[in-house]
Amino acid sequence: MINIPKVLRSFRFAGQGIIDLFRYENNAKVHLLVAIVVISVGFWLQFSVTEWAIILTQIGLVWAAEAVNTAIEKLCDVVSPGHNPTIGNIKDMAAGAVLIVSIVAVVIGVLVIGSHLWSLIVISRH
Repeated sequence: MINIPKVLRSFRFAGQGIIDLFRYENNAKVHLLVAIVVISVGFWLQFSVTEWAIILTQIGLVWAAEAVNTAIEKLCDVVSPGHNPTIGNIKDMAAGAVLIVSIVAVVIGVLVIGSHLWSLIVISRH
């Protein structure tokens, strides 16, 4: 049997984690700002359902990667508060994962938004 109060409590903790991510983590704020801009552009360019699905998936992946990276960094700081080269490598790899996902998201954003902008340029020339 599913313990509904326990599930609801888990959602509350997860929600607090999301709030804390965007409240305290500078990079998460940057990702949030970029997402707002991209979503606004998407409304302006009238993305198709498929384009929205692709763009929103990329936004979610970047946010999730940033959350995991932040969790790893905070855990590393508790486990090894002083300088530790191995911990530094772990933190760099976690940050690298965010960078990989972010680069792919930018490429996809350029493809989706760029195709719309290209169509607007071609249409305006005729």
